[in-house]
Amino acid sequence: MSLQFMHKITAHRAVGLAALALATALACTLFAGCSSASIESTSDQNAAPSEPAVERQLEGKELNIYCGAGMTDPFQKISDAFAEETGCKMNVTFANAAQIQTQINTTQQGDFFIAGSADELKPVEAYVASSTDLVKHIPVLAVPSDNPKAVSGLADLAGVDRLLTGDPESTPIGKIAQKALSQAGLWDQLMSANVITTTTTAPQIATALVNGEGDAGIVWKENAKVTGVAIVDTSDLDDFVKTVPAAELSCAADADAVKAFSEFLLTDAAQSIWAEFGYEQV
Repeated sequence: MSLQFMHKITAHRAVGLAALALATALACTLFAGCSSASIESTSDQNAAPSEPAVERQLEGKELNIYCGAGMTDPFQKISDAFAEETGCKMNVTFANAAQIQTQINTTQQGDFFIAGSADELKPVEAYVASSTDLVKHIPVLAVPSDNPKAVSGLADLAGVDRLLTGDPESTPIGKIAQKALSQAGLWDQLMSANVITTTTTAPQIATALVNGEGDAGIVWKENAKVTGVAIVDTSDLDDFVKTVPAAELSCAADADAVKAFSEFLLTDAAQSIWAEFGYEQV
């Protein structure tokens, strides 16, 4: 074989080997790219889905509620907690029982009446669809922290210069005071001596005691838990403990919102708020 012919064969083999090497490189690149794309796609498919925002199921709805003024602090907190959880707008009117009863009977509007006692539902019973007891409402004998008249029970109220009670015509705590003092033979005596001063809401009694405007008062337990006021350790008012009812009104406008709030009032979250303010479970 001539040298020239051998050179041609060698050149052809070199070209073939180069072409094979190039094809192999392209194939590797192609398969590597496909493999990478495949892994990336699988990774995307396996990624955890993002959590959807918590839906507040009563967004856009509202409730109109009447509540006794003595329960303003705990019930406002309960109302706020329900609004935060559900998105429901809460319109709460705090007033004395007589004012609320007049409002319901006059307007025939509203969803709930949170009353100081079941007795306060009687004047609006035509509008009460149902009622659920929530917590105990406990009346106490309260005095300024220094207890200037050394009051230890109802009998000692015969010696005070100023006794504070709720108005018996418009407040449940006033009705209790009148009944308890009447049974103790003191109501008429203290009224005729101009010793009794009445207020339109229970919290006003505690405020007056703090300000030195009375020697003693009959008030709800939760209202007496303020600096400057002490609760007298006596069983004289034990027979007058009431319960706080949540009355669903027949004129309620939104059945879903009413049902949701009725259920919320019985939750541990709501009960813990009542307990925080000194109320006891039924």
